[in-house]
Amino acid sequence: MVKHIILWQLKEEYSKEEKETIKADIKTGLESLKGKIPGLKEIHVHTNGLPSSNADLMLDSAFTDAEALKGYAVHPEHVKVADGKVRPHTQNRVCLDFEV
Repeated sequence: MVKHIILWQLKEEYSKEEKETIKADIKTGLESLKGKIPGLKEIHVHTNGLPSSNADLMLDSAFTDAEALKGYAVHPEHVKVADGKVRPHTQNRVCLDFEV
């Protein structure tokens, strides 16, 4: 199994209220991909970090293997969420992929 973890920071120009709305929209969009993409086993978006956090949200996902992760990256359903809900609102992305 392959884990795919991403941390994002939202753009600083957003108010606290706007950030909460954006985070909820990203969570709904990404978590809705479960069952739609081959090899995607688990997908969770965490949006309620402690005040000590320096990221606004985290994607925690698992795939059957590295090939499934590659397929996810270009799958039209994922690209639609990434381009429509994530990328327009984020200023920083950090990713870690690893085998478990």
